[in-house]
Amino acid sequence: MRAGRPRRGAWRAAAIVLALVLGVFGAALLAGGVWLIVLGGSWYYAIAGFGLLVTACLLAMQNRAALPVYVLVWIGTLIWAFYEVGTDWWAQVPRLVAPTVVLILILLVLPGLGRSRTR
Repeated sequence: MRAGRPRRGAWRAAAIVLALVLGVFGAALLAGGVWLIVLGGSWYYAIAGFGLLVTACLLAMQNRAALPVYVLVWIGTLIWAFYEVGTDWWAQVPRLVAPTVVLILILLVLPGLGRSRTR
């Protein structure tokens, strides 16, 4: 182990914590999204919530596939945000900042995740 570098276990613990947080938010988005669908509203929240739950499960399993799954959620969020408010950048901020922060957090814990299982 090199001085100044966190141990692999610390990265894995961070991934588990992130997985728990994403799981809670994913479940809430999915439940609220399903209710919104029942009321005739947007499908975005249910789909994004499901994507967050899948990402959380993959992170909990220490699987690097969490990144491409979340990137799909992030791209879907980007498309939805532009569909909702167009190029009004101030209206984009609340729609895109949190998902982008989550993307950065996933990128930060990536070094602690196991090798890809797709060999």
